[in-house]
Amino acid sequence: MKKPSKLSRSGDRAAGAIDDILRLGAKAIEEHRAPDAERLARDALARDSRHPGALHLLGVALLAQSRAREAVVPLEQAARQRTSAHIETHLGKALLELGRSSEALTRLQRAIECQPPFVAAFQELGILLCSMRRYDEAEAVLKRGLQAAPTSVELSLDLGRFFLVRADARNAKVAFARALVNAPRNPRALHGSGVALLYAGEIERAVERFRQVLAIEPGHLPAQLDLAHCLLQLGQSDDAVASLRAMVRSAPQHYGKALKALVSDGHGRFWIRRSAAAQFLNPGA
Repeated sequence: MKKPSKLSRSGDRAAGAIDDILRLGAKAIEEHRAPDAERLARDALARDSRHPGALHLLGVALLAQSRAREAVVPLEQAARQRTSAHIETHLGKALLELGRSSEALTRLQRAIECQPPFVAAFQELGILLCSMRRYDEAEAVLKRGLQAAPTSVELSLDLGRFFLVRADARNAKVAFARALVNAPRNPRALHGSGVALLYAGEIERAVERFRQVLAIEPGHLPAQLDLAHCLLQLGQSDDAVASLRAMVRSAPQHYGKALKALVSDGHGRFWIRRSAAAQFLNPGA
């Protein structure tokens, strides 16, 4: 058996060193240490200036630092060398941040055709299409993503929010219920389910959901406000005010939102003066 040449062994060692650097870079991205990831990517590129993995890592690190304009170049270079849903998705995000929507659309459409599927590609494309008011296409993309990744909580949440935007409470309930099957204690899934139930007029069930959110995440502002709204709708004004007062005590910066919820609701006490409502909400002020 022929022994590997010195040149071959040297090349293997160099490739292995780059792979080790890229693993460290990926870990830095996961831990939200984008400057470290950028440094590692540049170290890898100093060893091989055309390495697609290193170019991709550099682009992602720059994108994470809100440097989309700089990120485009290495991501385009990586895309020319390697077909990858990850690369196309990150390039699409960078282009979108620069306002180049049509180019971003092309990249994201390319990304969802790549194998293996990348959940973020379907998310980004669905959100972009929704922002362009191409709602039927957005729905189709998100549903296709769920077919490719049936247990994806993020895609179920995006589909649920899409249906809420479309005022489709029935399908929103289904989407959030699917998210809860895979993540029963996910605050975003619980809150989205509560909002869908509220839209459907199922206020008592919505209250249950918002209370579940607050049991897991007591400072969840939207759930606090939605719970108070539901309690006011149910005529339980004392409980609603108690909830709003608790929110103001724990987060005084949200006093204005609590006051708006109290004053603008059409149920319960009628406030002649806003100042009276303010005194009622925060009697110690």
